[in-house]
Amino acid sequence: MDIKELNTLIRNRRSVFPKQYINKEISDETINQILENANWAPTHKLTEPWRFKVFKGNGLQKLSNYLGDEYLKKFTGDKYSEFKHKKTIKKPLQCAAIIGICMQRDPKSSIPEWEEVSAVACAVQNMWLSCTALGIGAYWSSPGLVTGKNEIMNLDDGETCLGLFYMGYWEGETADSQRGKIEDKVQWIRE
Repeated sequence: MDIKELNTLIRNRRSVFPKQYINKEISDETINQILENANWAPTHKLTEPWRFKVFKGNGLQKLSNYLGDEYLKKFTGDKYSEFKHKKTIKKPLQCAAIIGICMQRDPKSSIPEWEEVSAVACAVQNMWLSCTALGIGAYWSSPGLVTGKNEIMNLDDGETCLGLFYMGYWEGETADSQRGKIEDKVQWIRE
């Protein structure tokens, strides 16, 4: 790959949402390839804090049921929205796979927690770029119904959930994305 191909890949990465996904399976081999690329993210002191929980097949229904139940526990009375409840239940069922993005904190706390979170974010970026290259739509969401500690992810001690990575082959177009000028965000210090 040359720099032009890399530039194109990075600049064409977009959030693609479940409502755009089509009914097409993502093979376990493809998911493993994506996760192997995630595994090559930078990590201070090689703590490799990323952990992933893959939901496919009946696992998507299990996640849908869990999110629906958690929604009902959290949003009662005036806070309840039938529309949001149905959307919460439907979203996982529109996906070919969902990956729980988790972080295993270094038991020795040898590096600051923000560095561990950053390493997981780098792993997710590797996943996202891999999905883009493979024609798979994806986006990272951090719904309060799963972030932190939860029952659905089978978390180990010191492990926390940072969100869900929704995935599916898709059709349609994504919105154009704009970025401000890099010159407005960089300060050169030469002396």
